[in-house]
Formats: sequence, structure tokens, C-alpha cells
Amino acid sequence: MISTGYAFTSAYLKGEEARLITSEHVDQMSNAPTIQGVLEIIKDTDVGSYLRDFAFISFGDIDQYLWDYFRYCLERLEWFKMVPNDLLKLLRAYTVKYDVLNVKAALWRVTSGRKARMIPVGTLHSCGLLDRLANAENLDDVIESLFMCKLRNYADILREEEQRLHQGARSSLLVDARLDNEYYMNMLNIAGASAESPMFSKALGIIIDLANLQIISRAIIEGLGPEVAEYTIGGGHMLTGEILGELLSVKLSDMPQRLDDVQYRDVAQEILAGYDGTKSIAAVVETVEAHKFRLLKEILAPKVLSPLMMVYYLVLKEAEIRNLRLILKAMLDGIPLVETRKYLVLAS
Repeated sequence: MISTGYAFTSAYLKGEEARLITSEHVDQMSNAPTIQGVLEIIKDTDVGSYLRDFAFISFGDIDQYLWDYFRYCLERLEWFKMVPNDLLKLLRAYTVKYDVLNVKAALWRVTSGRKARMIPVGTLHSCGLLDRLANAENLDDVIESLFMCKLRNYADILREEEQRLHQGARSSLLVDARLDNEYYMNMLNIAGASAESPMFSKALGIIIDLANLQIISRAIIEGLGPEVAEYTIGGGHMLTGEILGELLSVKLSDMPQRLDDVQYRDVAQEILAGYDGTKSIAAVVETVEAHKFRLLKEILAPKVLSPLMMVYYLVLKEAEIRNLRLILKAMLDGIPLVETRKYLVLAS
């Protein structure tokens, strides 16, 4: 029997889905002369309603407000008394991904001495420790922050990898992969205990496959060599360790033809085209993010009264924020929306 809490949460999330930015909004944005014009076009959406009272001076402002909005969406879910505890547990576990990203940024600050920008989402932020992490001067500062907010597993990894952190790109990739592995193993454990275990595990497996394609592409571009195979993330859906090892032995231009799955071959082809056009790792990341949404939508969109509806909502909101960041950044840079649209992923 479906609980009242699941019925309430399903109705709420479907209502939120109806207030997303759509392709129709994006079509209208092509004629907007200013950022304020864009905000007027999306005023009927949830994010547009949130942003209407803010003044944007720089992209840093845009970035901050959009992440604040995402956190606000998560806090609303936490506030509702009727959201079932298992969905809240899933929500909190999912958003640890932002703790992992923030830890990686802090490690980059420690090793490079340059300022790192934090994402104001996750356990570290909830514990009031994000500023402390952002200002970490050494590895001990990072580890202490993780211990203080009960992210001990990640602190233990950093302690074990202390020597590697100062040994260049290959070692940095290994530490990043170990942190990612810990995150995805925790998520897979949650998926395994779910009533929707097979479908949930498949969705996570696809996310892991795409993350591995990103790691492999970065390794090939940076010339790190086949030994990087040990740095990939376990638990993928279709890309086994053997396949990933084979991909590392080829050029980026040869990667698409080595993938049997048509969908992943398309991802690799677009990674190649994006990198050839920009010579930037950022193009690889954008391509992977766009395909992640498309592949997950096919699995998650039909699900209601299920833990997967929470995952789909989070994926939708992340995609919406990413789209708006790309659109507003392009406007500030004077880039026509038609050139940005190919990188957008829209639910409708």
C-alpha cells in the first residue's frame, strides 16, 4: 500500500516539474536583449520567481544565486513533514556529491595556492564548515573539516593518499577517483536496499559509465597512459574495467569506434568534436552532462510513487541550473543563444 507521504511527495515533485524552464522559454530568450529580459521571460517558473529580486553584476553573482536557489529547493523538501524518511536519506546521500566536489576544489587550493570556489550545497555547508574548507591551508585542515561533519570515510581516503597529492596530474586523478568511488559505492548501497533496486542501480550505473568516459577522455588528452585504468570508478552499467582499459590505449579520435553501445558511441563522438573545436576539458564535461540527462530521463521520468522520483527531480533541477548558467554566461560574453542552445538539456 502506497503511503500518504509518498503520494504527497510525488504530487509535490510533479508540481515542481511543471514550473521548470522549457524549450518555449528558451525560444523566447533568443530575443531578450538583457539578463533582466531573460528573467522576465522565466518569471512564471520557480527559479524565475526566486531570482526576480536579485541584481546581477557579474557571472559570480549569477553562479552564487543559482546555487543558493538549488539549496533552497533541497531545504524545502527537508522542511516538509510528510516527505518519507527514506526519501530524505536518499536526498542527503545524493547531495554528498557536492561535498566531494568541494573537497576536490579545496585540495586544488592546497596544492596550487590559488583560491577555490565552493558550491554552497551539501553536508559541509549544512554544518557551517564550508568557509573553513574554502580557506584550508593544508591537507590537515581539509581532513579536520570532513571529520567534524561526519564525512570520515572521505577523510580516511585523504589521509591514506597524503603522499600522492603532491605528485602531479596522475596522482590527482587517482585521489579524485577514490573520492568518487566512495560516493558511488554509498549510493549503490542505498540503491540495493531500495524497492526499485534494479532500475535505481541501472541509473547509477549509467552515471558511473559517463563519469568514467570523462576520466578516460581526460587521461587521453593529458597523455597519462593506460595505467590510469586503475583510477576509474567501479559499479558501472556497461563499461567494464576491461573495456575502459582498452579505451585508454587508443587516441581520442579512435574512442567512438571502440564502443559497441550506440548511445555511448554518440557521447564519445561528441566529446571528440567538442574537444577538437575548443581544446578545452570543459567541452568534455559539458558533453557528458548533456548526455547524462538524456539517458537518465528515459529511465527515471516515468517513475512516480518511487524513490526514483526524488532522483529524477534532483537531476531535473541540476540540469535547469546548468542551462541557466550557460545561457546567462553566454549573454554576458556576447555569445548568441543559438550557439549555446546545442549544449542545453531540456525536459520539455
